[in-house]
Amino acid sequence: MTEELASVLSSKSQYEFKELFDVVHENLRARNAASGGEEMLRLRAYEKLQNLVARGMVKKDGKKYKGIPKQLATLQTTPPPAPAPTPAAA
Repeated sequence: MTEELASVLSSKSQYEFKELFDVVHENLRARNAASGGEEMLRLRAYEKLQNLVARGMVKKDGKKYKGIPKQLATLQTTPPPAPAPTPAAA
């Protein structure tokens, strides 16, 4: 989700959240990566977007969001480490 938001916001366009979500949702559906209900995805997208704003990677101007390409290029989205295996009870 974060990678897709960053990809869309890297363009020179400004988006209101609804427009941005529509683009991100279509991109995720095209890749069969949209899991869960649309409302759940909308909430996750909004949360991720607010995190990007807080980290200074996206500028919010009123209701419009615009990515800062130089900042978004540094975005590292690595998967969390796998949990350590638990020893099997013998």
